[in-house]
Amino acid sequence: MTNTSAVEVHTQSEAPVILSPAQFLDYWQGNRRLTRRVIEAFPEDPPEDQLFSFSVGEMRPFGVLAWEIHQVSELTLTGLRTGEWPMPEWRNGVSQDRAELLSAWDGLTAQIQKELPQVNPAFFSQMHALPWGEMSGWAAAIYNIDNEIHHRAQGYVYLRALGIEPPPFPSYMGP
Repeated sequence: MTNTSAVEVHTQSEAPVILSPAQFLDYWQGNRRLTRRVIEAFPEDPPEDQLFSFSVGEMRPFGVLAWEIHQVSELTLTGLRTGEWPMPEWRNGVSQDRAELLSAWDGLTAQIQKELPQVNPAFFSQMHALPWGEMSGWAAAIYNIDNEIHHRAQGYVYLRALGIEPPPFPSYMGP
């Protein structure tokens, strides 16, 4: 008789690791650096900052989208660190001040760099109840990046509509 219980336990409790938490941190930070460059690319021409006033169609201005990216990233980091995933208050704390946005952005970037490595790797494979549905820690982390990429693409469209060449999209998401 062959003992297969060890194999069964292994395959049921451990998913193959495709991306390490450290690699994910590098990927997340690369996306944040690129999105920050998109924020900076919007003209501040008087009488209004195009970051918070320009949009295409019925879409929100990129400054508002950048605040949403910030809030989802903050929620994701908090959830990964604590297991608590409260519904964000989407409109609270959103200002029309570029300096405030960039300061909050940089503060969260530093916080991610410091705190994400402290997340227990097992936490990523566990299921969590997020405001928009149940998913694993990995799925929540990837959803966060997908949300940022989606909104950053809107920023690229806005910049092109303004006649501005968007920041280059590095294939490696480096500095």
